[in-house]
Amino acid sequence: MTSTEIHASEIPAPTASSGGLARLASKGPSEWARTFRPALETPLVRQVGKVVVDGFLAGMAWMTVHLIWLGEPGPFLHTWIWVLAALTIGLAHRSSLQHYRMVSMKDAAQLALATLFLVLISLALRLAEPFLHVHSSTPKIAFGAALLTGILWATFRFSCRELSEVVHRHQSATSAEVGPVHRTLIIGAGRAGALVTQEIQRHPNLGYEAVGLVDDSPAKRNVRIQGVPVLGSTAQLTNLIQEQRITHAILAIPSAPGPVIRKLTKTLQDSQIQIKTVPGVYALLGAQTWKPVIQDVSIEDILRRDSVQLDHSALTQALSGAVLVITGAGGSIGSELARQVAAFTPKHIVLLGRGENSLWEVQRSLANLYPHQSISMELVDIRNRTGLREVFERYRPDVVLHAAAHKHVPFLETHPIEAVQNNIFGTLNVVEAALDFGAGAFVNISTDKAVNPTNVLGASKRIAELVVLDAARKAGDYRRFVSVRFGNVLGSRGSVVPIFRDQIKKGGPITVTHPEMTRYFMTIPEASQLVIQAGMLGNTARVYLLDMGEAVRIVDLARDMARLSGFAPGKDIEIQFVGLRPGEKLHEELCLEKERISTRVHPKLFEVAPQGLTPEALEEALRALQAAIQLPYEQRQPEIVKLLQTYVPTYKPSLLGVGRFGGHVKDRRRQPHLLPPGAPCRRRH
Repeated sequence: MTSTEIHASEIPAPTASSGGLARLASKGPSEWARTFRPALETPLVRQVGKVVVDGFLAGMAWMTVHLIWLGEPGPFLHTWIWVLAALTIGLAHRSSLQHYRMVSMKDAAQLALATLFLVLISLALRLAEPFLHVHSSTPKIAFGAALLTGILWATFRFSCRELSEVVHRHQSATSAEVGPVHRTLIIGAGRAGALVTQEIQRHPNLGYEAVGLVDDSPAKRNVRIQGVPVLGSTAQLTNLIQEQRITHAILAIPSAPGPVIRKLTKTLQDSQIQIKTVPGVYALLGAQTWKPVIQDVSIEDILRRDSVQLDHSALTQALSGAVLVITGAGGSIGSELARQVAAFTPKHIVLLGRGENSLWEVQRSLANLYPHQSISMELVDIRNRTGLREVFERYRPDVVLHAAAHKHVPFLETHPIEAVQNNIFGTLNVVEAALDFGAGAFVNISTDKAVNPTNVLGASKRIAELVVLDAARKAGDYRRFVSVRFGNVLGSRGSVVPIFRDQIKKGGPITVTHPEMTRYFMTIPEASQLVIQAGMLGNTARVYLLDMGEAVRIVDLARDMARLSGFAPGKDIEIQFVGLRPGEKLHEELCLEKERISTRVHPKLFEVAPQGLTPEALEEALRALQAAIQLPYEQRQPEIVKLLQTYVPTYKPSLLGVGRFGGHVKDRRRQPHLLPPGAPCRRRH
C-alpha cells in the first residue's frame, strides 16, 4: 500500500453536524417550505417583513420622484433619511399590524393619516429651508415622495387582499362539487345587499351568480355595488326577471316590515323564483352583529314587524347588577326573557322551572351567548310553596319575571283543576314569595284570552292578574307589580306555526279549525323585549297590553307557509277545516275598548284599566277555589266552573268545553263533537 492509499476503516465517522447538513442539502423545495414555514409565520417575523417592504416602497418613492424632478436617483443618504422618517410615521400609525389579506377602509384611513404626516414633513422642510441649508428642490421632492409613498403602501396592501380573494375563490371553485350556477337577483342595495353580494363573490361554491341588485332608492339607480349593477326598482321585478333570466332571488332588507316582505315574496313566487333571505334585525341578541347568512324565507319573515326600540339606558340602570328569578324559564317565553335580560349584565339569573331538559338547554344557550353571566338552575314546581320560598330566601331576587303557566286551551277545558292549581295558586305562591323576600319588581305574563274568556285558561289567567294587582296594593308605591297581556307568539310550544310546519313536512293535510278564525301574532323576541320594558319602566298596579298589530287569518297563514315550502295550496297540499276545538274563540280580543288607554312607557304598549275585585272578595274567591279542588271529581268540575263565573263575570264557558254540560264534563278524556266550519258562531264566543 502506498502512502496515499487510505483504508475505509481509516475514514472518520460523520459527526452529528455534518449529518444534519447532509440531510438539509438533500431536501427538496417542499421539504424546505415545511421546515421554515412555521418560523416565517411567527408574528414577529411577519411584522419585520412588512416593515422591510414598507421601507423598500418608501425608498422607491423617493428615488422615483428625485429621478423625475432632477433626472438622477439622488444621494443614497437622503434616501435612507426619507425611509427612516416614513417608517417612523408608519410604525406610529401601526401600519405593520395591518392584516393585508383583510385590509379595510379603516386601515386605508390610517394610511391616509400617515401620508398626511409625511406631507407635513415636506412643508416643515420648506419652512426650515433657510436654516437647514438644504437644496431648494428637497421640500418639493419630499412632498411628491410623501404622496407616492402613501399610494404605494395602499396599492400594495389592497393588491394583497385582492390576490388573496382571487386565490380563495379559485380554491373554493375547484374544491367544491361542480353544480349549476343560479342567476340571482338581490333585493335591496343597502349595506345588507352589499354584504350579500360580497359573500356570493367570495364563495362561488354557494352556486349563486349575482346578476344585479334592485332598490327603490332613486340615488342608487344606475350605480354599481361590488361591481354588480343596480338594475331598477321593485316595481320592475317581473320585467327584470324575464330580461335577465333570473332563477333565484335573495331578500337583503333585514329591517323591512312584514307587509313589504309578503308583497315581494308573492311577486317572486308568481314568477316561479326560488327565494332566500337574510336574518331580520329583530333576531339579534346582546352585542351580536348582523351577518349576511343566506337562509330560506320563513313565516316569521312574512309576519315581521318593525323592530322594537328599547330604552337601553333605563333598562341597564334597572337590571345591571340585579338578581333575577325567571319562572317557567324552560318555556318559549321564559327562555327568551332570560336571553334578553342577560344582555343588560345582571348580577345573577335564576332559571326556575320543572322541566329539567328544557332548563338544561336554556342554560347551555345562555352560556354560549353570555359566557361570563352568572346563572343557576332551580328545579322547582311553582305549586310547591315550600320549595319556592326556599329558592327566594336563598337568592333574594330584585326582579321576578313570572312566565310559568299552563297555556293549552283544550287540555285545560278537560282538566280545569290544573289551571286553578298552576295558573292561580302557583301565581299566588310566586307573588307571596316576591312580597316576603323583598323583590322590587314583579312581572306576570298574561294573555289576551283573559278578555271576555270563553275557556278555563282565560278565566284562570284573569284571576292571576287580580292576584298581582292585589299584591301591588300590599307592596306600596316603591315596588312594582304588573301584568303584561299579549296574544300568540310565533314558534312557541303548542302554537299553530310548529304544527303547520310538521304537517307540511309530512305532505299534509294542513288542518285549520275554521275559515274565519283570526289570531294576533308577535315574534318571541319582540314580545319578550316589550315585557321587559313594561315591567321595568311601567307603573305599579297596572295591566299592560302589547300592540299586537292586525289580526291574521289562520287559513291565510297556512297558505303562506305552504307556498314558502314550495306547495300550491289546494293543489299540491290540502287544507282541511276541522271545526273549533273546546274553549276556542273565532276572534280573540286584547281588551275591552273602555279599558284601553295610552301610556308613555313605550309606543307599542297600552295600559289597561281592568275592573278588579276588592281584597275581601279576592280572598273569598281564593278560599272557595281552594275548597273546590279538594272535592271529589264528580262535584269538583262544576264547582270550579261555577266559581270562575262568579268571580270573573265576563267568563262565558264554551259550549264545546266545560260549558257543554253545564260545567260538568262526565268523561274528561272523551273528545266532544266539534263545531262544523259552516255552523253559525258568535264573533266573540
